[in-house]
Amino acid sequence: MADENVQYPSLIAPVGHVEPVPRRIRGTIGGRVAFDTRRALYVWEWPAYPQFSIPVEDLVDGVLIDEEHTELLGAGSARRHTLQVGSEVRAGAAWVWEDGAPERLHGTVRFEWEALDSWFEEDEPVFVHPRSPYSRVDALRSSSSVRVEVDGVVLAEAPNCITLFETGLPTRYYLDRMHVDWTRLRHSDTVTRCPYKGTTSSYWSFDSEVATHEDIAWAYDFPTIHANRIAGTVAFYNEHVDLYIDGTLLPRSSDPAA
Repeated sequence: MADENVQYPSLIAPVGHVEPVPRRIRGTIGGRVAFDTRRALYVWEWPAYPQFSIPVEDLVDGVLIDEEHTELLGAGSARRHTLQVGSEVRAGAAWVWEDGAPERLHGTVRFEWEALDSWFEEDEPVFVHPRSPYSRVDALRSSSSVRVEVDGVVLAEAPNCITLFETGLPTRYYLDRMHVDWTRLRHSDTVTRCPYKGTTSSYWSFDSEVATHEDIAWAYDFPTIHANRIAGTVAFYNEHVDLYIDGTLLPRSSDPAA
C-alpha cells in the first residue's frame, strides 16, 4: 500500500549534486548534542531528496570511531564510522567522505538518519529525511466539492475542502471531519511521518461487504507550520478510493510506492 508520505523521484538536482544549507542543523542522541553546525551541505545520493553532510569539525559531543570499511555511496566513496555520544554507541552510523566524492564533501560526514534520536533545522524538528530546497507544500482553501466512495459506499461528502499541493505527490483533498461518515470507518494504529507535514495523528480503514481496505484515510492534528491549514482535517488516498471533485470522478493516481 502507498505511504502518504512517499515522495516521487525528482530530477531537479542530479545525484552527486552538493550545495550549502542556509540553516543551523543539529542532531542529538540521548539528550546530548552530537553536532551543531551552520556549515552543513546538502548532498543528493539519489534523486528524490538530499541528505545533510556535516563538517567533522562541528561535532560537539559526538566522537567518530573508524570501522575501517569503505563503500561507494551515491555521491562517491565514503569510510564507515561508529558514532559515540557519551555512553551511547551507534555502530555504522556515519560515513566520512573520501577521495572520489565531490571535493566540497571532503572533511564532512553523512549520518544515517535513524542513528540520531532527533534532528533540528534551527529549532524545528525534522522527520524522516531533510526537506529538499526544491520541494514545497501549499495548503489552499477550495470551494470544490468532494465525494469519497469505496465499493459503492459513500464515506465522505463535503461542500468544500483544503487542497494540498506537495511536490512529487498527487494533490490531496482534506475534509472537515463533520463531512465524514465515521460509522463506516475503523481506527488504525498506523503512524507515518513526513518532513514537510509532520506526524500523523490517526489512520482509518474501511470494511465493505466485499473487501477490507486498510489505512485509506489519515489526519494530522498538529501539522508543521507549512501545512497548518490541514490541522484536524481528513484526507483519503486518491489511489484507493473513488474520488469525485465537483461531481467528476478523478482517475486513480498511480501508487507512489509501486
